[in-house]
Amino acid sequence: MDETDAPVDESDPIPPSTATGGLREYLRDHAVHAAVIFGFLLYPLAYEALLATPAAPFAEAFLPAVTFMIVVLYMGLFAMSFDFVSGYTGYLSFGHAAFFGTGAYFVVLAANGQVPGVPGGTPFMITLLLGAVVAGLLALVIGSVSFRLTGVYFAMITLGFAQVIYELIRSWGYVSTNPTEGATVSGDALAIGVPYVDALSLDVGRLTGESVENLLGLGVDLSATVVSYYALGIVVVVCYFAMQRIIHSPFGRVMIAIRENEERARAVGYPTYRFKLAAFAVSGFFGAIAGGIFAAYSRSVAPDGTFYFLVTADALITTIIGGFGTLAGPIYGTLFTQGLEDVLSTESGGVATLLRERLPESVLQADLFGISLELFVNTAVDGRAPLYLGIVFVLFVLFVPNGILGTLRDRLGGTVGKRLPDHLRRYFR
Repeated sequence: MDETDAPVDESDPIPPSTATGGLREYLRDHAVHAAVIFGFLLYPLAYEALLATPAAPFAEAFLPAVTFMIVVLYMGLFAMSFDFVSGYTGYLSFGHAAFFGTGAYFVVLAANGQVPGVPGGTPFMITLLLGAVVAGLLALVIGSVSFRLTGVYFAMITLGFAQVIYELIRSWGYVSTNPTEGATVSGDALAIGVPYVDALSLDVGRLTGESVENLLGLGVDLSATVVSYYALGIVVVVCYFAMQRIIHSPFGRVMIAIRENEERARAVGYPTYRFKLAAFAVSGFFGAIAGGIFAAYSRSVAPDGTFYFLVTADALITTIIGGFGTLAGPIYGTLFTQGLEDVLSTESGGVATLLRERLPESVLQADLFGISLELFVNTAVDGRAPLYLGIVFVLFVLFVPNGILGTLRDRLGGTVGKRLPDHLRRYFR
């Protein structure tokens, strides 16, 4: 008897062929996700390997350092949380920094034993979730007022709430003796992993992070910075898939319906106000997670780096560059902007440093429109990332309004995860 004629046990809820086909389809749909995660996983090792080769000066000049990649992780997560509500409901939140700052400050204050009801030795993962819950509740309070308005009025009132909180934190003496300068973790390093299980936790931080020697007996040593990169990356990946699952649920479909035509969604019976409020709370929750892992790594927070409205502006810029309503797009936008900043800075190399160190003195002093090449590099290249980022932003708005990932989706005719494997198969048969 042929395999296709074999009887199927009716007690089995899922026939083997169906289960296999579903697993194959799931793996195919997430092949791009796996490739991106694998790329992020290998990046620190590849970067360190390049630094040990003659190509080291060029790697330092044109590739972002691991410290910049850590910024990509937590700022990318924050931008994704911003896109979750702004890109999928159409309500632009200019006050999203309030949630980032809430998560960051809660973690630091909890580590210092300054949060009532939370002992000083509480594991970081617990305080991270508690801070996210507090931010979610704060989002409910802000949203209950803000969602009574629409359009630019909604954006302005969320900005107003954020600025009120910003000024409060800057003058609140309970936070620290000098609240305008922020607060610092005074205790031990904060660990990402399973609470109360040291073997399954890793300390993170620029100076307090945990290093690994002879990983799995392969002779590979991981610095504290690389270990922090991987630990924070796990949190970002989990949060991304959680938000993606919500977006692809019936709840997420209602969010998209609100974005496309809120009146019609309300007319068919959906309580749009409640859905918007819930989406705002979820967005605030994940925004606080981003702020919490930032605080864990930097071990210090300041109002200007967390609650200030320009923090939201950074998320807005990276989301526009990456693609509104794509969820993954903001992290590519963050990678783009942080990479540009790294290339044009001198903190860890950069093009200006490469030119000054590699070009002969005669070339550097050569006349270029009445000034020397060295002066031109110092004036027009070194540290000019904000200038060129502004130009790039204008060009994206004018010519790539859907962003990097949004434009790619338009070209492929669907989501990248589902359409790209088919397109690649067409070219590599």
